[in-house]
Amino acid sequence: MSFFLRIILLFFFSFSSVLNTFSSLTRNLCRPVQKDALLEFKKEFEIRNTGEFQDWDVYGLLVSINFISYPKTESWTNNSDCCNWDGITCDDESGEAIGLDLSGSNLHGNFKPNSSHFRLQHLRDLNLAHNNFTASPIPARLHTLKRLETLNLSRSSFSGPIPKEILHLTSGSIPFSLGNCSCLTSLCFTGNNLVGEIPSSFSNLNNLIYLKAGSNRLTGNFPVALLNLTKLSYLNLYSNDFTGTLPPNITLLFNLEDFDASKNSFVGSLPFTFFTNPSLSSIFLDDNQLNGRLDFGNMSTPSYLKEFSIAGNNLRGPIPRSISKLVNLELLDISHLNSQVQVDFGIFSHLKSLHTLYLSGNHVSGTNMSSNSHHPSQLSHVYLSGCGIVEFPEFTRTKQDMKVLDLSDNKIKSHVPAWLWTLPKLEYVDLSNNDLTGFEEGSTKHGLNPNTESSSLKHFIGSNNNFSGEIPSFICSFHSLRNLNLSNNNFSGSLPCCLGIHKRRNHLPETIFDNLRSFDVGHNQLVGKLTRSFMSFSILEVFNIESNKIRDTFPFWLSSLHKLQVLNLRSNAFYGPIHQTRFPTLRIIDISHNHFNGTLPSDFFLNWRAMSSADEVQNYMGDEQGEYYDSMVLMNKGVEMEMQFISTIYTAIDFSGNKIQGEIPRSIGLLKELVVLNLSHNAFTGHIPSSMANMIELESLDLSQNNLSGEIPQELGVLSFLAYMNFSHNQLVGPVPGATQFRRQNCSSFEGNLGLFGSSLDEDCKDIHSPTSQQYETPEPQEEEKEDEEMFIWIAAMIGFVPVKLTMALRVVGGPFGTNMGVDHFDDGTHVGGVQSIVTGFIQNELTFLRLVYINEQNETTEVTHGE
Repeated sequence: MSFFLRIILLFFFSFSSVLNTFSSLTRNLCRPVQKDALLEFKKEFEIRNTGEFQDWDVYGLLVSINFISYPKTESWTNNSDCCNWDGITCDDESGEAIGLDLSGSNLHGNFKPNSSHFRLQHLRDLNLAHNNFTASPIPARLHTLKRLETLNLSRSSFSGPIPKEILHLTSGSIPFSLGNCSCLTSLCFTGNNLVGEIPSSFSNLNNLIYLKAGSNRLTGNFPVALLNLTKLSYLNLYSNDFTGTLPPNITLLFNLEDFDASKNSFVGSLPFTFFTNPSLSSIFLDDNQLNGRLDFGNMSTPSYLKEFSIAGNNLRGPIPRSISKLVNLELLDISHLNSQVQVDFGIFSHLKSLHTLYLSGNHVSGTNMSSNSHHPSQLSHVYLSGCGIVEFPEFTRTKQDMKVLDLSDNKIKSHVPAWLWTLPKLEYVDLSNNDLTGFEEGSTKHGLNPNTESSSLKHFIGSNNNFSGEIPSFICSFHSLRNLNLSNNNFSGSLPCCLGIHKRRNHLPETIFDNLRSFDVGHNQLVGKLTRSFMSFSILEVFNIESNKIRDTFPFWLSSLHKLQVLNLRSNAFYGPIHQTRFPTLRIIDISHNHFNGTLPSDFFLNWRAMSSADEVQNYMGDEQGEYYDSMVLMNKGVEMEMQFISTIYTAIDFSGNKIQGEIPRSIGLLKELVVLNLSHNAFTGHIPSSMANMIELESLDLSQNNLSGEIPQELGVLSFLAYMNFSHNQLVGPVPGATQFRRQNCSSFEGNLGLFGSSLDEDCKDIHSPTSQQYETPEPQEEEKEDEEMFIWIAAMIGFVPVKLTMALRVVGGPFGTNMGVDHFDDGTHVGGVQSIVTGFIQNELTFLRLVYINEQNETTEVTHGE
């Protein structure tokens, strides 16, 4: 072939390739019928932010999980190729939609049984996880998608039984004349509200590889139909209500690698066949009701099992020494077995790959825990809580990979050894609830490794011991520390002077505790003042110094900590007035039993926004990884309540046991999410603010032992959650509200107020109360009119963030907006008449949205909303 001809052919093929590429780029793959079906499907749901998604953690708490969601269907428009829309996958040749992934798309609404997406007959993959289909049943018409291979309906608020029609998504003879269908290989419906049994017809899903049915309410015995699914590799039945025994013929699933049936109610013995199945690499059976003895059987060949958890069951007898045959084991959890037999630590010596060992809640023999004994060399996570240990386990001394060491709830005495802090990878140490008395000093300064300044320690819990003397200054070397808990000891002296000191790195100042989120030294004997260096702990969420001897004024400067959620100064020697501060993220404040005095301004609570707006998702305060949870003691409903876990929707204010005077700030009514309010044992005067009727979440109210006068506002009768109240020992008069929650209170809640009367009070509390209704006269309403006026202005300021340059003086004479309103002007001279003009003024002064709420004497509300 000539050179010239070769050039022509090369040009021809290159040009053809360019044309084909251009054609593929410009061709509209999407079929019109598919586009119409998808646009219809989009209209079937609202777009709502579903908030955070939740799952159970290792403590059995429902916590948020990280999942990025966004409204994928917003990219679906009629003038674009549907194959380019978010969540849509099309076949490159035919243009058919073969994949629909709308996971985390903020879809909200009822899932229609005849939803338009069923017209996408070529779908192979359907993912609707992490949406909110408002307790809809799983649509039975899913079986019409006869090419479907993967189906994910996890955490989408489906409810009811599993429709049997889904099981027609199999190969072979199919009802409804569908013929041969493609095989379903993956089925996931975790985290819904499904009930009933797994149907026996699941045995037809003989191509299924992945089945995830956890976190529902499924019942019945172990679904033996699943034993026919010989291709099954992953089986998750976690957190349901299954009962009965586990199948001994689990070996039928010879491809099964991961099996999780934890948090159910299975009983009987654990069949040894689980350990002879050559494919199984993980078995999780914790938190069931298994009993009998643990039997690993006769394993002729080494097991490939890597993870095994049987914690929280009722097994009898010792752990068999044949556990040493599980030579590939990496994680072992046999904690809380309720067995009275001691666990010999030496039986784990042959598990060379073991890095995580949970033995908590068992009786562990200390015989083989010395540094000279042979132990798994890879150990990095050791949990020995509540094991009856009396000496510090020396074997940890040589574990250079040690990251987590939990020795809490034991009987360890003497000092914490200095070598503990030399372990270079140590991140978590829990020594709480022992009899430790101090910290051993080592050969290096403070007993620390010279490289400790770069220590990786993040969590140090030393609470509930007998530590004494000053808090050791070496904690200042733990620059990665996130949670420090030294509460309930006998520490004395001042707080370490290094707290908040800045170090220099690359010639720039840097706080020593850059990462500290929780600081708890409550219930010690600490003295002195609080150093303002705490202001530099920029991510601090919990600050607890209760029950010490700190003598200082109110630390108003803590309001600069924009993530502070819990402030506990209870039972110290603080004194002086409480300065008005902004605590926008504070959820719990306890400053009770100090010597605070002075008055609180009427708008004191104006900027306490976390107590004014709802947090829709309940979580628990602690580290994001779930390694540490905060706790505290708080007065609630007249008794001390220990909160081992602090809910993020729990809010409380306790100012009791001080000498605060003046009126209760009327801005208290802005805190509509407040759960507990305790202002008892002070010197408050004046009337109880009727604005408290807006605190719709209030459960506990204690105003006892003050000098309050006037009536108990009748409006408080609308607080349906108010289960406990105490108005005793004031100067209150008039009728007690007749609402049910008032009639259920003990007589002691009203004693010491001779001017109170009411049917239930006069009849049931004759021994401590004399009726005085004849001498009572209804007071003039002038005070309430003033309060309505202030509440109107505060609510406007709270919701609208009113700019400083805008001032308003508004007189509310009565009635809803627009009737009998005062007339005033802005400070630029613009004349204003009526509420609507004021709202418009706000809009013109940098606001885009504002809602004003008027609350009249009957606690009825009228809203004016103005937005773009």
